Amino acid sequence: MTETARHEFSVVSTRDVHIGRILALRVDEVLMPGGNTASREVVEHLGAVAVAALDDDGNLVLIDQYRHPLGRRLWELPAGLIDAGEDPLVAAKRELVEEVGVVASDWSVLVDVAASPGFTDEVVRVYLATGLSTVDREVLGDEEADLEVHRVPLAQAVRMALAGEIVNGATVGGVLAAFAVDSGAAAPRVPDAPWIDEPTKLAQRF
Repeated sequence: MTETARHEFSVVSTRDVHIGRILALRVDEVLMPGGNTASREVVEHLGAVAVAALDDDGNLVLIDQYRHPLGRRLWELPAGLIDAGEDPLVAAKRELVEEVGVVASDWSVLVDVAASPGFTDEVVRVYLATGLSTVDREVLGDEEADLEVHRVPLAQAVRMALAGEIVNGATVGGVLAAFAVDSGAAAPRVPDAPWIDEPTKLAQRF
């Protein structure tokens, strides 16, 4: 049986609609299998990192903070944007200190989460951090001043995710992956594991 060749969804033309500090919106005209083109709106993103920081007692560091698009407070892993040109692991270490005042001696990669690949190139790399120590935390703005830091047993965090109490995609993925690793069901990747879907287009605009 001959394998059917896959269609190449090439971009015929593109135009920018908005270019901002943390995202851009462009419209691509994409060649479809029937020969016609279709418009595809694409949100470019800087990319982000999140950290499943697990202490020696099996507690996961979670934050409770307000998220305006959903209009309520959410449980999340410490996380943040990757600065243009910044190494993702460096960004993860920075965010862990800035948001919760924690450093870690051991790092590995848990999962890469595509936020909503139907319209954005945003992908979040979630790290596992262990060997935790507390350091001084410098509050950098009003939003970070409002967030609350909690340590929750990992099994409880899993129950919260499955009960719909945790809905942030990277956090759900990170919690379940951390549980899988902690239970011995799976192994994490090395901290500098290849990241083929790391967003780069928006950073290249600056």
